[in-house]
Amino acid sequence: MSGSYDDSVGVEVSSDSFWEVGNYKRTVKRIDDGHRLCSDLMNCIHERARIEKTYAQQLTEWAKRWKQLVEKGPQYGTVEKAWHAVMSEAEKVSELHLDIKSALMNEDFEKIKNWQKEAFHKQMMGGFKETKEAEDGYRKAQKPWAKKLKEVEAAKKAYHAACKEEKLAISREMNSKADPALNPEQLKKLQDKVEKSKQDVLKTKEKYEKSLKDLDHVTPQYMENMEQVFEQCQQFEEKRLRFFREVLLEVQKHLDLSNDVSYKNIYRELEQNIKTADAIEDLRWFRANHGPGMSMNWPQFEEWSADFNRTLSRREKKKASDGVTLTGVNQTGDQASQHTKHSSVSSSEKNQSYPTEWSDEESSNPFSSTDANGDTNPFDEDASPAMEVRVRALYDYEGQEHDELSFKAGDELTKTEDEDEQGWCKGRLDNGQVGLYPANYVEAIQ
Repeated sequence: MSGSYDDSVGVEVSSDSFWEVGNYKRTVKRIDDGHRLCSDLMNCIHERARIEKTYAQQLTEWAKRWKQLVEKGPQYGTVEKAWHAVMSEAEKVSELHLDIKSALMNEDFEKIKNWQKEAFHKQMMGGFKETKEAEDGYRKAQKPWAKKLKEVEAAKKAYHAACKEEKLAISREMNSKADPALNPEQLKKLQDKVEKSKQDVLKTKEKYEKSLKDLDHVTPQYMENMEQVFEQCQQFEEKRLRFFREVLLEVQKHLDLSNDVSYKNIYRELEQNIKTADAIEDLRWFRANHGPGMSMNWPQFEEWSADFNRTLSRREKKKASDGVTLTGVNQTGDQASQHTKHSSVSSSEKNQSYPTEWSDEESSNPFSSTDANGDTNPFDEDASPAMEVRVRALYDYEGQEHDELSFKAGDELTKTEDEDEQGWCKGRLDNGQVGLYPANYVEAIQ
């Protein structure tokens, strides 16, 4: 059917219109797309949960490492205690992000998974029950109108062919009048041909108009039936859209820590701990314990006595054991080596270098460890052995982590471990690469 302008709706009616035979398939496809979108949303939430878990682990490792360094370093008072409070903040925030990860997987992920299972029912022959019901409904609604449309197309074709034949007959007759070689009998045949073609035009036109009238007669019922099936599809899609909105609001609540009372308390407590740091008090403490404020046994005149040497000897030994060198007393043996070792340790602590600029590259971090730099996967779990199965990818997938596989729809790979509780399988590509992939992105090769 060629494009035309429908004054009743004010839009151009083209072959892309919903009312054209077969164009209902787009609304049927939307049902299958809804199932795929549920799987995509689950994968999206799963990846965010992995990020939350990794971030929580990194915070814990960072806090543990720096807490040890601060505790082993020189203690000068309240400012160091405030620094220690920063590490405690990281540990508490780490726990909150682990709670986010648990909420995303145990609540949001499972909620989508259960809704998808309840909304879409797989058939033995493949596809979904909801898709087949919509397809059957559209076919039933369209069948009578499609039959009449086919009659209209046939009548139109016959009418146009008759018009063409009439034009050719008239043209031959006109040309024959100028040809003296034709006898009256031949002219009579041409005139009869013209007359017959005109009658054919009238008959085919009448049939064409009648078929259009018949089509117009069934069109209102056709539109009503198609509207009913379409509204059923709309209602099904409305349920999915409303469910997605509800789930995304739940995800937002789980991710938003700004309204979490415990989260606010963490930083309120941290602020209090930092504000209690008193520079003047720390300076006063250092003066009293390591500066001019320390007490001193100033030299005083002492009379000689027979017991003086023995008293001095005991005093020298005691102070030497305390790690303080007396003027004029030489250290020998174990005491000298102990003093050398103590000086070496103090020098190494004082000369320990710290990075002057922060960098997110682990190689520039002098305290990086194997666990912190990503050599181990925090999500790896002991998996039970399983039979290797060849599978085929249903959709394209681009790995988001270093331990995930990437493949295109139609690619084949080997599943080496069964699906875990979070919907991931372990597999191997034909090039030998081993990694994780979403279980619902593949199907077993029969």
